[in-house]
Amino acid sequence: MREVLPELMAWWEAGEEVGVGTVVATFRSAPRPPGASMLVGPDGTAVGSVSGGCVEGAVYDLAQTVVESGAPVLERYGVSDDDAFAVGLTCGGILDVYVEKVSRTTFPELAEIAADLEAGRPVAVATVIEHPDPDRVGRRVLLRPDAPAGSSSGSSLGSPRADDAVRDDALGLLAAGTSGVLTYGPDGERRGEGMRVFVWAFAPKPRMLVFGAIDFAAAVARVGAFLGYHVTVCDARPVFATATRFPHADEVVVDWPHRYLRAEQQAGRIDGRTVVTVLTHDPKFDVPLLEVALRLPAVAYIGAMGSRRTHDDRLERLREAGVTEAELARLRSPIGLDLGARTPEETAVSIAAEIIAGRWGGSGEPLARTEGRIHR
Repeated sequence: MREVLPELMAWWEAGEEVGVGTVVATFRSAPRPPGASMLVGPDGTAVGSVSGGCVEGAVYDLAQTVVESGAPVLERYGVSDDDAFAVGLTCGGILDVYVEKVSRTTFPELAEIAADLEAGRPVAVATVIEHPDPDRVGRRVLLRPDAPAGSSSGSSLGSPRADDAVRDDALGLLAAGTSGVLTYGPDGERRGEGMRVFVWAFAPKPRMLVFGAIDFAAAVARVGAFLGYHVTVCDARPVFATATRFPHADEVVVDWPHRYLRAEQQAGRIDGRTVVTVLTHDPKFDVPLLEVALRLPAVAYIGAMGSRRTHDDRLERLREAGVTEAELARLRSPIGLDLGARTPEETAVSIAAEIIAGRWGGSGEPLARTEGRIHR
């Protein structure tokens, strides 16, 4: 929803009714992740995508029907690879799309969500998308990690037991920044079936910390912003660490890298989605920095730039500083995948490719040389 929220809010504030189709679950090679949304506006305008073009026509028609009837629908799209072209789902994947009517009446909490996203506050939206009782379908609650147990947006999924079960699980998804479907018994029984709840996890952007105010850092910041990271560039040299040199960074910090990273950890602003790229390739900066980074309890990626000779020297310095072999094993160095990159921009793509591969379990091999499913 995040990418279509401006258009949705404009219609919502105008008192219009909008058809919204959202991917809630995917299987095999479905092209869009859970949470991807498509709008059908009151003037027939389509905004966003649920499948990269494969089934948008069918969802468009269904959204118009749902707006007229007011009854939400959970629809599955997907066939085998052999006959995928017959229905337009050319990827051969399978996706579940939940289609609902959104207006001030049906979704009064939308303004709260928009405000949370604008302020960078985490919020989860849990919506019943399937239930034996049709009256329960479409019920939703808003959940925030700092709210006391038992509190929500003032709404309910139908029973205190269901609310409590979904709250715990939804906040877990929110902490991981992951949207997905949870399955319970009709009254929230954890081992039952019958009720499916989609959790939209609107976590703040994951962080990319770029250390070293060099030309390669400017390219990495640009790619990081493109990938949806909140990008911070940090360097101890004020003459180089300027907003003018890094227009794509969300913030530019003048500080010793290791001191800044330690302070961010102590402030609780480093999590399992954080990416750390060390581009200084200067021992007086990167060795103290990596001592801190490699001992962080959980980050998504730690990479350091430098030649193989620089890498070997860096490892020896880190060992002398007391960094263990298990901690050193977390380091990706020389940084990036082997793309033959030469320019800062090509190197940034190489680094981004390694980050993406690590996030999703990719091999880094050309797809033409692999077998099986493309999306794991």
